[in-house]
Amino acid sequence: MDSFEKTAVEACRVAGEYLVSEFERESLDADYGPDDVKAVADRGSERRILDVLTTAYPDHGIFAEESGKQDGESDYRWVVDPLDGTNNFCSGIPYFGVAAALLHENEPILSVIHDPLHDDTYVARRGEGATLNGEPIRAESSVTSDHATIAYVIGIDVLRDEELKARGDELESNLSGYGKRIWKSWAPVLDWGLLARGKLEAVVCFHPDAVEQHAGWLLAEESDARLANEGDLFVAAANDEVFAELESLF
Repeated sequence: MDSFEKTAVEACRVAGEYLVSEFERESLDADYGPDDVKAVADRGSERRILDVLTTAYPDHGIFAEESGKQDGESDYRWVVDPLDGTNNFCSGIPYFGVAAALLHENEPILSVIHDPLHDDTYVARRGEGATLNGEPIRAESSVTSDHATIAYVIGIDVLRDEELKARGDELESNLSGYGKRIWKSWAPVLDWGLLARGKLEAVVCFHPDAVEQHAGWLLAEESDARLANEGDLFVAAANDEVFAELESLF
C-alpha cells in the first residue's frame, strides 16, 4: 500500500503541476459541447498520470476519463479523473482537481485527490483512515442543519437523459429545503475533500461519474462521514443532525 500511495500521489502531483501552468497561462483550447467541455489540458494531464502509473505497474488495468478502459493482467485497476472541473478550468475559476483511485477485485482500496492550486493532497486507504498532506482528518462539523452547506453533484448521464434529469431536478428542489446553501461546484473531488476535513456539512450525489465517485466515496468512508446509498443516490454528511435530515431523500 505504501508503494501504491507513493505512486498515485506522484502521478497526481505531476498532473497538477502541468494543470497549474496551463491555467496560469490561460490555455483554454477545448471542444465545447452542449453539456460538457473537453479541454486539451484534460488529455495532457491524463498522459502524465498514466505515464507514472503504467511505468510503475504495467500489469494493472486502468479506466481513465479520456482514454477509457485499458485491460490489465492483475486484479488491480486504476480509475483516473485527470481534470475534475474542466468547466471551471476553462472559465478561469480556480476550483479544479485531480483524482486517482485504486481498486482491487473491484473494491476501492486507495484514494488520492489533489488540489493543485492549493498544493493539498488527500489520501484514503481502506481501513486505515484519511489524511490531508499527511495529517489525519475527520469529517466532523458542528454547523447546525439550518446553516449547513450541502454540495449537490450530478453525473453527465443526468444531463443527457430526460427521465434522470427530471429526477435530478426533483432532488435539487427537495434539497433546497435543507440547510443554508446548495453548492454546485462542478469539481466534486474537491467537494469530497472539503467534506472529509469538516468544511462542508454534506455531499449528495445522483448518478455520479465513476472517475470521481470511487475516490470521493472512499475518502468519505475513511474520514468517518455518515453515509447512505441507494442505487445511484449517495449521501455523506459531517454530523448526525444533517445526516438525519438528508436521509429523508431515500
